[in-house]
Amino acid sequence: MDRFRITLLTAIAPAVWGTTYVVTTELLPPGHPLFASLVRAGPAGLIAIALTRALPTGSWWWKSAVLGVLNIGAFFPLLFVAALHLPGGVAATLGAAQPLVVAVLVVVVLREPFSAWRLSWGLVGITGVALVVLRSTAALDAVGVVAGLLSAVSMGVGVTLTKKWGRPTGVPAMGLAGWQLTAGGLLLLPTALLVEGVPPAVDSTALAGYAWLGLIGGLLAYTLWFSGIAHLPVASVAVLGLLSPLVAATLGAVLLGQTLGAVQVVGFALALAAIAAGQITPGSATPPATDTDHIAVSTAQTGRAR
Repeated sequence: MDRFRITLLTAIAPAVWGTTYVVTTELLPPGHPLFASLVRAGPAGLIAIALTRALPTGSWWWKSAVLGVLNIGAFFPLLFVAALHLPGGVAATLGAAQPLVVAVLVVVVLREPFSAWRLSWGLVGITGVALVVLRSTAALDAVGVVAGLLSAVSMGVGVTLTKKWGRPTGVPAMGLAGWQLTAGGLLLLPTALLVEGVPPAVDSTALAGYAWLGLIGGLLAYTLWFSGIAHLPVASVAVLGLLSPLVAATLGAVLLGQTLGAVQVVGFALALAAIAAGQITPGSATPPATDTDHIAVSTAQTGRAR
C-alpha cells in the first residue's frame, strides 16, 4: 500500500470519532457518556480478540495494559471531565494539542530530530480548530482545562508508545486494537458503573447508536488507527486527529442546524492545511515515502516487540 492510501485509511478513524458527539446526543440515553465509552471499548475489544484469535504473550500483557489505559481507559474519562467542566469548543481545542505533544515526544521517546515544521503546523492546527469551535462566550474552568490537556497528553503518549513498541510478529492491527480496547474497557467498567450506572431504558435507537460506537467507532476505527501508526510517521498520524472536531462541527451544521460563519470557514482551511502539511517530511525529495517510513514498516513486520 502506498503512503497516500494508508493515510486516507488512517484518516477514517478520527473522522468516525467526530461522529461521537452527534450519536451520543441524538441517539443515546442522556447522562451516560462513560457507559457509552465502555460499550465502545469493551465489546469491540472482545470481538477483535475472537476474530484474530490472538492473546498477548510475555511483556505484551503489561504493554497492552499501559496502551489500553493511555489510549482508551484514561483518555475517555478525561474527555468526559473536560466536557463536563468546559464548553465543547474549549474541550475540543485543548484536545487538538495532541500533535504538539507528539512533536515533542518523538524527540524524547523515538529519538527523532526536532522538527520546527511539525511544531509550527501543530500550532496552526490548534488555531484552526479554535476558530471553528470556540465561541466568544466560552468560559474556562481549571479542572476542565487540566482534564482537557491531560487527555491530549494521554493520547499523545499512547500513540507514541504504540509506534515505539510496534506489535508482535504475526499479530494483525485488529489484534493489537483488541488488546487495548479490552484493557481500556476493563478500566472503564467500574468507573462507568459507579459514576453513572446502566441507562434505565435502552430502545432500538440507542442500540443502533451503541452498535455504531462499538463496531465502527471502536473495532473498525482503532484497527485502522493502529495500522496507520505502524506504517506512517507517528507525528503525521497525530495531526490527522484534527479531523475529529472538524467532522463534529460539520455534522452539527448539517444535522443540528448549527451555523458556520466566515471565521469558522477560515478555521477549517487552517486546520486542513495543517493536516496536509503534517503528512510532509521536510527535506525529503519524495515526501510520500521516506526512509523512516520504510524502516517503520520493516520493523512492524518483523515484530519489534520486547
